[in-house]
Amino acid sequence: MVWSQQLISVGLLIILFFQSGVDGGNGYYHTTVDQCRSSSKELSDVEYIRSSWFNKAEYLRFNSTVGNWEGYTAFGVQNAEIYNKDTSIMGQMRAEKDRVCRQNLPIDFEAILSKTGEPEVVLSLAKPSSSGHPAVLMCSAYDFYPKMIKLTWYRDGQEVTGSVISSEELADGDWYYQIHSHLEFTPKAGEKISCMVEHTSLKEPKVIPWDSSMPEPERNKIAIGAAGLVLGVIIALAGFIYYKKKSRTIL
Repeated sequence: MVWSQQLISVGLLIILFFQSGVDGGNGYYHTTVDQCRSSSKELSDVEYIRSSWFNKAEYLRFNSTVGNWEGYTAFGVQNAEIYNKDTSIMGQMRAEKDRVCRQNLPIDFEAILSKTGEPEVVLSLAKPSSSGHPAVLMCSAYDFYPKMIKLTWYRDGQEVTGSVISSEELADGDWYYQIHSHLEFTPKAGEKISCMVEHTSLKEPKVIPWDSSMPEPERNKIAIGAAGLVLGVIIALAGFIYYKKKSRTIL
């Protein structure tokens, strides 16, 4: 028996129990899957489902909401008729919702849904502005859980609704997610741009500011120029000191 769990949407939890049999000679697979579904932690609408599969095709299912077995193939219909007439089997299946679901779902809600992962937020210039073309800022949030998150752009204190393209929450495969939002804009001196992230793991929204007083390429040019100027002054000063020492030696 293998136990696995999967959150398929906010507040919806499925517990899966797999029992698989393999015919080694012919490579046939038979799988039984038990599911517990609920849209709330109170379990007021909990539903128990058992389904039987043969080589990826479901042929038989019991649903606690329906209250009986249903067949999807000729073989499944035949088995469903037999099981539905067996009071012992039916009594056992109707009791599984309490035995399997109501005992295990609270544990899973506590172990999984109560856990959070705070997003790591990075604001970067994805595309610098060029002649006749706007710049693109990218706000990225990494390693957050649960899935629901909100990224909002602000420009000079006003929410930006246009010129924004955002990805869906992307699963990393390890329970964590990432998301990316792009803002297209034409840089203006002195303006204030920021990306605000809202997530259940944060006590308050996280705001990441961007210094848009000057496009990044221009800032880099100034930084390089300033570094070159300082280096030139140092070299000139060293040369002047050497010259003075040399002059004294000659005298």
